[in-house]
Amino acid sequence: MPPLTVVICVDHAYVSGGQSKVAIESALGLRAAGARVVFFAACGPVDERLGPAGVEVVCLGQPDILGNPSRLAAARQGVWNAQAEKLLEETLGHLSYDRTIVHVHGWAKALSPSIAKPIQAAGLPAVYTMHEYFLHCPNGGFYNFPKGDVCALKPMSMACWGTNCDSRNYPFKLWRNARMFVAQHVAHLAETFSDIVLLSDLQEKVLATCLPKGAAIHRVTNPVEAEPLGPKADPRSGDFLFVGRLSAEKGAFLFAEAARRAGVTPVFVGDGPIAGELQARFPQARLLGWKSPREAREAMRAARALVFPSLWYETFGLTALEAKAMGTPAIVADGCAAREAIEDGVTGLWFRSGDADSLASAIRELNNDAVITQMAKAAYDAYWAAPATRERHVGETLAVYEAMLARRAAA
Repeated sequence: MPPLTVVICVDHAYVSGGQSKVAIESALGLRAAGARVVFFAACGPVDERLGPAGVEVVCLGQPDILGNPSRLAAARQGVWNAQAEKLLEETLGHLSYDRTIVHVHGWAKALSPSIAKPIQAAGLPAVYTMHEYFLHCPNGGFYNFPKGDVCALKPMSMACWGTNCDSRNYPFKLWRNARMFVAQHVAHLAETFSDIVLLSDLQEKVLATCLPKGAAIHRVTNPVEAEPLGPKADPRSGDFLFVGRLSAEKGAFLFAEAARRAGVTPVFVGDGPIAGELQARFPQARLLGWKSPREAREAMRAARALVFPSLWYETFGLTALEAKAMGTPAIVADGCAAREAIEDGVTGLWFRSGDADSLASAIRELNNDAVITQMAKAAYDAYWAAPATRERHVGETLAVYEAMLARRAAA
């Protein structure tokens, strides 16, 4: 049997967030498992681990949409990246038709809907991992940023066109809708994928009416970078910690307010657009700034509890799972997918999404030494009973690929 070839497509060739992190980890793991891996990305620099591992990298060296100094060029690139289309066509044209899979992890920040055309022309089976919701929602989150609430409107309906839900402004929202129109009616992007990978039960519920008809739906566990350090020696020490982008939809203001009501000091690891306002409104908060992944894990290990107060439909909640691996219980909003990583009352607590009093109550409960000691041990044991390793991720991914190839052979 010829070896498997996997073409991974994603906007960034470096770790710019969870999406590219998973794509890179997957590429490394698949290569280690014996697959030929071609990593196709728009934006560099290229992660230094890929080349030495034997991953073939094709990188356009473009800026992403937000990093492009020309707004006109950025708008054009975001709607239709002609360079990406041409280079992907050349890349796929040099590959064998047998046992080749195209796996797209992201397109909305640089690659654009144009990548659909060369995938369709090559006739290769293609799978999409839903790290966000840009395949169906113009702003990628089913979230109304000005209102600070989830959005129940049908994507691309007249009500959607008439609603300013964007984090920037209404003209930008209209541009996003125009791009979605191109993705749906010119590129036919969603229909390019015979298979969709979802990360949570919540995603399946949110996307119930949106997923392409006939697409096979799979679950693949995102890999978590963690070491089995053993249960924490003293779970009672440490702070209530937030790790992630400092933005309103991530619930940073909500956590700070709830911490004030609970009488504890909120600690933030990360950076983002609201950092200055957060410090000004809550001077008691400790903002530690951006940390490397290892430093962030160390902070989670040292924390009393992680607080995951996100207001929107998170697709997975990787940070909550990372904290669990560190033996640190998490307090998570019950309206986001992170709740699926936490057994309420056992390995952490759920609180009513968007409710500062409910979050404050959960913080007070985990400020009890007996409770936190019990939950910390339970969190560590539960995670390491079935750890989300890179090997597990690769095994589940390969099972998806083989199912796709089997269906094509049968057809």
